[in-house]
Amino acid sequence: MFQQPADALAGHASSPGRRGRAQEWAVVAGLLRTAESSRGGVLLVEGRPGMGKTRLLDGAVEAAAERGFALARAAADEPGRLMPLGPLLAALGKSALTLRAAMSPPPPDVVDLRLSLVERLQALLEERAAAGPLLMVLDDLHWADPTTILALRSLIPELASYPLAWILSRRTGGGEVERLFDVLERDGAWRIVLGPLDDQAVAEVITDVLEAGPEPELLALAAGAGGNPCMLGELLGGLCEEKAIEISGGRAHLVSERLPRRMKEIWRHRLARLSPHARHLLQVAAVLGRSFSVDDLADMLGEPPSRLLPALEEAEATGAVVPGSDTLRFRHEMLWQAVTETISPPVRQALHRQAGEMLLGRGGSAIPAAAHLMCQARPGDARTLDGLDRATHEVLPSSPQTAADLALRALDLTPVTDPDRFDRTMTAVYALTTTGRLAEASQLARSALRHAVSPCQVARLHYELAHVLLLTGRPVDAVTEADEALTEEDLSGELRDLAEQVRFQGLFASHDHRRGREQAEAVVAAEERHSALALVGAHLLLTMIAVVEGRAACAVDHVRAAMRIAAGGPIRARHAHPVLQLVTLLTDARRFDEAETALQAAAEEITALGHTAFGACPALFRARLRLAEGRLDDAAAEAQSGLAMAGELGTDAFAIMGIAVLAIVAVRRGDIDAAATYAERHGSQRQASQGAQCGIGWGDWAAALAAEAQDGPGRAMRVLGAVFGDPAERCWLLMSEPAAAAWLTRTALTAGDRSGAQTVAAAAGRLAARNPGFPTLTAAAAHAHGVLHQDRAALCRATAHPDPWSRASASEDLGVLLARSAGEREAAVHALDRALDGYQGTGATRDAARVRARLRELGVRRRHWIQAERPVSGWASLTDTERDVAVLVARGLTNPQVAAQMFVSPHTVKFHLRQVFRKLGIGSRIELARLAAEGVPEGP
Repeated sequence: MFQQPADALAGHASSPGRRGRAQEWAVVAGLLRTAESSRGGVLLVEGRPGMGKTRLLDGAVEAAAERGFALARAAADEPGRLMPLGPLLAALGKSALTLRAAMSPPPPDVVDLRLSLVERLQALLEERAAAGPLLMVLDDLHWADPTTILALRSLIPELASYPLAWILSRRTGGGEVERLFDVLERDGAWRIVLGPLDDQAVAEVITDVLEAGPEPELLALAAGAGGNPCMLGELLGGLCEEKAIEISGGRAHLVSERLPRRMKEIWRHRLARLSPHARHLLQVAAVLGRSFSVDDLADMLGEPPSRLLPALEEAEATGAVVPGSDTLRFRHEMLWQAVTETISPPVRQALHRQAGEMLLGRGGSAIPAAAHLMCQARPGDARTLDGLDRATHEVLPSSPQTAADLALRALDLTPVTDPDRFDRTMTAVYALTTTGRLAEASQLARSALRHAVSPCQVARLHYELAHVLLLTGRPVDAVTEADEALTEEDLSGELRDLAEQVRFQGLFASHDHRRGREQAEAVVAAEERHSALALVGAHLLLTMIAVVEGRAACAVDHVRAAMRIAAGGPIRARHAHPVLQLVTLLTDARRFDEAETALQAAAEEITALGHTAFGACPALFRARLRLAEGRLDDAAAEAQSGLAMAGELGTDAFAIMGIAVLAIVAVRRGDIDAAATYAERHGSQRQASQGAQCGIGWGDWAAALAAEAQDGPGRAMRVLGAVFGDPAERCWLLMSEPAAAAWLTRTALTAGDRSGAQTVAAAAGRLAARNPGFPTLTAAAAHAHGVLHQDRAALCRATAHPDPWSRASASEDLGVLLARSAGEREAAVHALDRALDGYQGTGATRDAARVRARLRELGVRRRHWIQAERPVSGWASLTDTERDVAVLVARGLTNPQVAAQMFVSPHTVKFHLRQVFRKLGIGSRIELARLAAEGVPEGP
């Protein structure tokens, strides 16, 4: 009954299934050709129900199979929308449990496994795509869970260099999947919006199905389908079944209009022709979802699968359902909806309740049951609330977004007087915070404060608010909330420790050192009386105090103490991630190898703990380290990657660091407009964050560099007014940025403020004397002194600076000084040549151009070394790093494997690989391997 028209519409290239879709099929063919040529591609398909999305996907899969593609296909559905990564895992033949089992067991209170799960999925896809062209088809993504959407935003660009073709389909509408489609389209994906068939295509479809041309009255009736291919097929099938069409003389005549024109009525009519057993079976199956397992259906009907066989065979014979690998599936969404609507709402609600209780009763995952329980939930229903609670805690590690939705739904169903309401509120706040929905978390916590019934509840809510405010970059407000929590009496030990830690972190981030110093020193002095949580927070605050006071070794000692205590304490103590502060101090000191080791440890810790709120930190901190090393391309790649991840995860407390890196890179490359844009972005972020985000002071330094490049020294000094007027701010900047001392001195002199220059140089001298074990401070002080007093010996000492850009800057200042001295032309040229080499080696093209101009004034012309030594394309155009990446990728290594071998991040590898592809005029790893086989010098 259902089968014939559907078959007719789904045939080969010349079949009615492709009538009116020539352009769409051409795009599919182009996508497959692209993958056959070893390049990735993405096709986005959308449209209203019945427009032929699934049919288009069927044809694409068939065509790909004929071409020898490996295939991976799955569809999301409404009951499965709570299962994290459900469509992706189903397409790969994996389950969430299988994927987790393949990973190291997470610590017991890890709350977010998204990063680890996505990394594992990427490895699986890389492994499959490396073997040959792969088509990945995901249908009905409007039902996809949030973690799937997040994963696709990461996986698709990461795997673009593999022969991996993606086809993603969704029903037209908004939501997260709409934003995903928009992002992918901006990145170059093809996008198809399937609309109704035009009149000519409808006539051609009728002709193909009936093997006769339609008469006007038949065309008029077919117009009632509105050009919807699915509805047209059902209409033609119904007319044929009722013998309402007569074929004569090669023409199709309508002889009866007895069939209702509404397609749902057609389907109801066809359902009525099924046996009662088959009809009831389909109705129960529809409650289970568009796809369903036979075991679930048997349990719902209380019969063994063997007794369902006749009804299942009848349903399959009519084409109502089609078999999949391990489930049955309604042939299309409109049919599923039509069957569902034959069940009255009270009966449907009862069936959802039965399904939820059946799935809960099995003792396995509560997630499938929760989808049904949410459909029939009634306020105060203990069984439903218990199921939602179980599902919330189960899904929280891998999809906190879904957990937050479940927790909020459970809270809606919980009466105000229910004793469990507070615990459910805390779960919802925790889940919202974890997933980055910080405004909602704050609002819920503040609302709950009005109903809190005990001091402990009030304190817990104030603590949660403090944590949320800290993550949103509002540490001043966070400290206020932590203080409120600590004023409550009879706090539990853990809650007091948590409140103390977040208070210390807030004071640390807001640079409010005086307010917390006495308490922090008291905590550290009586270490045996305090928890790891409080001790870690206290040591981190004392770290910042030591930096502001110019005691570098003391700062390192405090942060190492915090790391030691965190490692031996509860996992919550490690969530402060003191190792990131160590990375900062080591980067400040230009101890690059130690900083790299610490950064790798930080990245592993964040992933192992599932602390997604800090997920962007490794890339952002690595960006600053790469900038300090003079690797501008790598610094920009890491900063952009970190900012993108922060945006996706909804956590931007560290974003200013990435913005500052990009501003400084732009200044050194001479892209002043871009630098000004980043400086404006920094200003907006600063204003939104109470002027107290991580990296805010260093961000001001970057903004001052951009201001000086755009408008001169006067504006730069206004940006850094606090540095010239506040000893603490001045000390902090000089400790954290080795280039600042000489730059500030030179800028003040240029602006006519010799007093300001003297203040900076004197402060740098005191820091060097106080920290003899830190060569960066010694060189920085010598450089500032040399600039202020035009001291040749001091500038010579500064050319030994550990910082490559600062080393070049000192050589430039020395060359300028020597050029003004009689008889020193040759020495001046030598110093400027060293400066030129240093700037060019770090990619600082703006600074290099300035030095070349100085050399021309001395009658010496120097060409840009890149132009002199490298062409713009071909193997010879590759930098050393690009060459190393190319050789390793050509050998078949994945990006993470290349990253591990080169001791860089996968983000950096991806950036350099894009440059390699551009310079070689290729777009895939296989093309790179082919070129390498033709003869490439050996790499690492």
